[in-house]
Amino acid sequence: MPSAPDSSTSIGVVVQPDETSTTLEMIRMAEQAGAGTVWLTTGRLRPDALTIMAAASQFTTRIRMGTAVVPIWPRHPLALALQVDALESLAPGRIRLGLGPSTPAAMSPFGADFRRPLSHMREYLTCLRTLFREGRVDFRGEFVRAKGKLATPLPTEVLASALGQGAFRLCGEAADGAITWVCPPRYVKTTGLPALRSGASAADRVPPPVVLCVPTLVTQDIHELRRGAQQHIAPYRGFQYYREMFQKSGYPPGDEKLPSPLVDELVVHGSVSEVVARLSELATWSEVMVFPLTGGLSDRPGFERCLEAIGKAGGG
Repeated sequence: MPSAPDSSTSIGVVVQPDETSTTLEMIRMAEQAGAGTVWLTTGRLRPDALTIMAAASQFTTRIRMGTAVVPIWPRHPLALALQVDALESLAPGRIRLGLGPSTPAAMSPFGADFRRPLSHMREYLTCLRTLFREGRVDFRGEFVRAKGKLATPLPTEVLASALGQGAFRLCGEAADGAITWVCPPRYVKTTGLPALRSGASAADRVPPPVVLCVPTLVTQDIHELRRGAQQHIAPYRGFQYYREMFQKSGYPPGDEKLPSPLVDELVVHGSVSEVVARLSELATWSEVMVFPLTGGLSDRPGFERCLEAIGKAGGG
């Protein structure tokens, strides 16, 4: 079993506004608050996360920068490796690459032949991690074909998204970590972690860490909590993989309104001190990726309260 995470570096924050200038401002705020990692999303034709990370490298000095996640269908692994190579030269040792297959609907604008996503993910991970570790790769699979080399190997860890047991098992076998998204912690503990450890055991390796997405809102207003959860979490129940995950968590499909027990289990909320306590507890068994339900900086005081909690939970 992996050792307990270091709370000073294991609590990070998601930033995902649509405007690049706002994203950069939020990254600056996250570093000043003491967040361990700032996680950027890539999808829905948003501005490119890796390009934004390159810009942020020019004014940050400490915070790690990760993607949660880069969809694999639109990018060849060699092209992605060259982007990461450039980023590592700008922010050495601070880049974390999270990958995922995304969903058929999200990939339809790219004309992706979306099929057997776990098989594709396995090939992509194997190809990219081989290239990063050895500095060269010659891979010919069903989905991925790549032959090339870098000037030097790269230290970048390659993580992958995980919702179902198969994805957690794959992360245990072939990735440097598993990134969840709006998964109830109880589900991750009872379903995800055993599958990840099973995969790691089959590959004869130490289980990699889980990066737990934690929707968070520092508020004691129950109506504000319900509104934030409905706006930022409920849409995921429209996707097949998320519906299946929620059903296995004990929340079968229903109407469009999130059930109150799911909101209470999934969203960390309360006063700053209450949120700090809960984030600190979660950080004892996972790396925490706080997902603020504040709508970017549209609720700037709310985002600042989230950052305050992150800083205190991380020992800042």
